[in-house]
Amino acid sequence: MAAVDFAHFCRVGGEYRLCDRIGLPSSRVSDDRTKRERDLATYYDQEALDRSGRDIDAGRVARRTEFIEVLRTELRTSVVEIGTGPGRDASAFGAAGFAVTGVDLSAEHVRLARAAGADVHLASVLDLPFDDGSFAAGWTMSTLLHVPNADFGTAMAEICRVLEPGAPLAIGLWGGVDQEGPNPRDTIHPPRFFSTRSDERVRRMLGPFGLIERFETWSDSNVAGWHYQWELLRTS
Repeated sequence: MAAVDFAHFCRVGGEYRLCDRIGLPSSRVSDDRTKRERDLATYYDQEALDRSGRDIDAGRVARRTEFIEVLRTELRTSVVEIGTGPGRDASAFGAAGFAVTGVDLSAEHVRLARAAGADVHLASVLDLPFDDGSFAAGWTMSTLLHVPNADFGTAMAEICRVLEPGAPLAIGLWGGVDQEGPNPRDTIHPPRFFSTRSDERVRRMLGPFGLIERFETWSDSNVAGWHYQWELLRTS
């Protein structure tokens, strides 16, 4: 896996430590991450029940079905989901016969996903509580858009760390435009942090972590310039 320059955290002796190369005091970096993740957890704790009752859009469902077929063809038996939400995708993978493990920042999401039968842990993508090479495949939908560009490399390195070499990793993001900050359309307080990216930027940021086998987009948003980006990455 090629080196990347846009991480706030580096791995030293088997654990993450704050790097000072970005020019911010480590306490400032830590405080910013803590607040961002706390705000996301607070938002999703409030919204979890409503989210659990919503249908997943047809484009995502279709690609999940295709991904399941990829896993079956390759005789893969385990999936880690990063950002399970209330467990809708995790339940589908479990129903298809896979061993599913996941993480989410929201305690309410974790509770609902566990109630749906998934093995879900309260954790951050920046610090996954799993050993190296623990899973045969990965799935993460609408989660990495909550990670700032400066932390994206760390998040991807951590996901790839817990996957077997050559594992298929499906990634879904809202994007199309390059912007970061609180989502002004949120009506629940505190608003979520969003980092949306152009297609070109997403491809560039994923490149160091493997081969992009598929990159597809479709429109399912009332926000001007936004579309859904779906990638199938074969990890290095």
